[in-house]
Amino acid sequence: MISEPLTKLSGYLNPVFFDLDRADIRPDAKDVLGQNSEFLRKYPTLKVTIEGHCDERGTREYNMALGQRRASAAKEYLASLGIDASRLTIVSFGKERPFCAVRSEDCWQKNRRAHFLVTAK
Repeated sequence: MISEPLTKLSGYLNPVFFDLDRADIRPDAKDVLGQNSEFLRKYPTLKVTIEGHCDERGTREYNMALGQRRASAAKEYLASLGIDASRLTIVSFGKERPFCAVRSEDCWQKNRRAHFLVTAK
């Protein structure tokens, strides 16, 4: 049984980041997803929502589709590592929920991500 609250557990799953206009899993993201899969194997009853996010550039429609592809890529990679895909749901927020609001490449990089949220024990 897990004693930590769900909000604290979500902090154990790290986000992965993407290049501009891309949804492919970068080498650094593979390492992070590997760590996330280890955590999910340790707690096999957890369910997770993977949120796809984009930076502010591009249209709303384009970024919603790109966010969906990013979340899907993260889900598929976790499934390839043995995590049951039925435990993972995806959603895209496009550019609607930025992590950082400064107009700079450093900030935009932080917004191009797949974020993991534990949604059920």
